[in-house]
Amino acid sequence: MAQFSLVMRGTAGIRRAGSAALDLSNVACGRFDAFWELVLAPWDVAAGMLMVQEAGGIVTDLEGNPARPIAGAFVAGNPAMHAWLLQTVRRANMKGTD
Repeated sequence: MAQFSLVMRGTAGIRRAGSAALDLSNVACGRFDAFWELVLAPWDVAAGMLMVQEAGGIVTDLEGNPARPIAGAFVAGNPAMHAWLLQTVRRANMKGTD
């Protein structure tokens, strides 16, 4: 909830299609600026990660490491929005541990 709250305050809104593959394809084509999710399986993200990367976007884990198609948490977006979203999500995680 801390992540959701911080991201919501810094954006015009949050949309969720219910499918990580669809959300990532929307990032790749520029319909969405960024995407993050905490629990995904490899089959949820493999194709979408490739689409985002081929479109010039960035996909990482929550530590900022290049994403691999394994189970876990992901942040994706164009270079500017990816940096902002990763920083925002990480800041929320730090607040949650205080």
